[in-house]
Amino acid sequence: MLKIGITGGIGSGKTTVCKVFETLGIPVFYADTVAKQIMTTDPILIQGIRETFGSQSYFQDGSLNNKHIANIVFANEHELAKLNALVHPAVFRAFDQWDAALPKNTPYSIKEAALLFESGSYKMCDKNILVTAPHQLKITWVTRRDGVNEAQVLARMDKQFSDEQKLQMADYVISNAPNSSIILQVLNLHQQFLELAK
Repeated sequence: MLKIGITGGIGSGKTTVCKVFETLGIPVFYADTVAKQIMTTDPILIQGIRETFGSQSYFQDGSLNNKHIANIVFANEHELAKLNALVHPAVFRAFDQWDAALPKNTPYSIKEAALLFESGSYKMCDKNILVTAPHQLKITWVTRRDGVNEAQVLARMDKQFSDEQKLQMADYVISNAPNSSIILQVLNLHQQFLELAK
């Protein structure tokens, strides 16, 4: 079974692209959603977070103390790198389990991850797609969606590789510009992947 990675900068519309693949019957693994879940379910990861960031990283009921973690990692690149070094391998494990449980006749699966290239997980995929969108459009979408200001969006963007960097690692590009059809681009790639999977 082929493994296809999908990524894109914040506000690029990668989730929308994944939803189109899902309507075609292709299973999608949402790495960022899973990362949040396994921080309270993966025993190896939980132990690592407790040892690295202190026992106050979790509340009595086992839920994650997001504020405590955020206060440590968001102001400090070194601490953020430590957190990523714990979370990324746990997400890789979760993806492998998920992928192994898919029906054997599934032609390909998709791994959607914001930090696909940054985390190195693109190397575990057979092909990788980059979703792009005009810079100002991305800012507008994210400020509306998350109720944040432009400076906050730009700060988040700074934590990710630029589209130029990602383009060098991507095998395919889906343009989410006002005059492009995401559906047609996905259908085109879907046919290519079905051929590759044969």
